[in-house]
Amino acid sequence: MSLQTALSGLLGAQTGLNTVSNDLANASTTAFKSQTALFEDVYPSGASNVPGIGTATEGISADFTQGDLTATGNPLDAAIQGNGYFVISNNGTQQYTRDGSFQLNSSGEMVTSTGAALLGYPATATGGVGSTLAPISINTGAIPANATSNLGLTLDLNSGDATIPAATPFNAANPSTYSETTSVTTYDSLGNANTVQLYFVQNPAATAGATPTWTVYAQPQNAAGTAVGTPQTLTTLGFSTSGALSSGSPATLNVNWGNGSAASAIAFNLTGTTLGAQDFAVAGITNDGYAPGSYSGTTISASGQIQSTYTNGQTVSAGTLGLANFLNQEGLQPVTGNIFAASPTSGQPVINTPGNGLAGKLSGGNLEASNASTSSLLVSLIQYQQAYQANASVIQTEQQDSTRLTQI
Repeated sequence: MSLQTALSGLLGAQTGLNTVSNDLANASTTAFKSQTALFEDVYPSGASNVPGIGTATEGISADFTQGDLTATGNPLDAAIQGNGYFVISNNGTQQYTRDGSFQLNSSGEMVTSTGAALLGYPATATGGVGSTLAPISINTGAIPANATSNLGLTLDLNSGDATIPAATPFNAANPSTYSETTSVTTYDSLGNANTVQLYFVQNPAATAGATPTWTVYAQPQNAAGTAVGTPQTLTTLGFSTSGALSSGSPATLNVNWGNGSAASAIAFNLTGTTLGAQDFAVAGITNDGYAPGSYSGTTISASGQIQSTYTNGQTVSAGTLGLANFLNQEGLQPVTGNIFAASPTSGQPVINTPGNGLAGKLSGGNLEASNASTSSLLVSLIQYQQAYQANASVIQTEQQDSTRLTQI
C-alpha cells in the first residue's frame, strides 16, 4: 500500500513540476496566463474515517488576472485593459488571445506574431463600420489625390471698411477697388495645390440706413502662381441688421486649370460669416481636397479603432477591433501558451467593440506582460522537487525491501 501511495505522490509531484516549469518558461511570454496544479486525496473504496492512500490530480487551474502593461513604442501593439480577448483566425479556426503584439503581413493584413489573422469589423466604402467579423487590412500604398469640391470659408467682415462706389470697376491690381483680400488653397484632380485669391468689395447701401452687401470676386491661380483666366464674380453676400449672413452662400467657382487635370467645380460654403465692427479675419477653413500621400503608420485607439495616416495629412479608418468575452473563461481550452479555443464549458463568445458591454478598453503601444510570478514559482519548484525526492526515496526503500524478501 505504501508503494502505491508513494507512486501517486511521485506522479503528482511530477505534474506540479511540469506545471511550474511551464509557467517559468513563459514568464516573459506576452499575456501568458499562469497555471496551478490541483490535487485531491484518494481514499479506499467504501471506507470512511481512514487515512488516504495517495493523491490524484484534480485538474489544472489557470489564473486569468491581468498582467502588467509594458510600453513597446510600437503603435501596432495593443494591450487589453479589463475583460476580453482578441479574436483571431488561425488557419480558418476562430480562436482567442490577449497577446496584442500585431504586425502587418505582405498583403497589409494585421496578424499575430505567429501569422494568425486579427479579426474585427472592417470599414465600409462609405466610411462606416461593417457588422461581420473579418480580417483587417491596411492600405500601405499611396492614396490618390482628391480634387477640392467643397470648401468651407467662415469670415469676419469689417463693417467699418471703406465702401467702394458702384461706378468703380473692380481691378485686382488696384487695392482701392476692393475692401479686403485673402487666398485659399484648392487641389485639382492631379493633386496640385492651386490658389484662389478672393477679393471682397463692400457695396454702398441700397437705401439710407440699410445693411450693405459685399461682392466677392475670385481669381484662380495655378500651382506656379500664374493667373488662370480673369477674375470671376463668385457671389454677393447679404446680411441682416444683426450682421448674420442672410444670402449668397453657397456659391460655385468653375475652373479649368489648363494643366492636364480635370476641370473643377468648387462649392464655396460661407455659412457662419458675419459682418460687424470687427477686424477682417478668416475664422475657419475646411477643404475636402488633398494631394497624393504615402503610408506613414497605423495606430489603435482605446475604443479599438484602427486608423492609418498618410504623408498628405489624411487619416483613414481600416475598421474596429472586436473583443470576445465568455460566460466561464476558466473553461477555455489552451491551444498554446497564450491562445485559447472556446469549449462547451466556456460557452460561446460574446463579441463587442472595446469599451462596450463587458469588453475592456485598449492601450495602444503597450503589451500585457505574463502574470507568472517568478519568485513564487521558484518556491513552488523547490517544494515539488522535495516532494518528488521524498516519494522517490520511499519507492526505492520499498524496492529494496521487496528484493530482500525474495532473497530469503
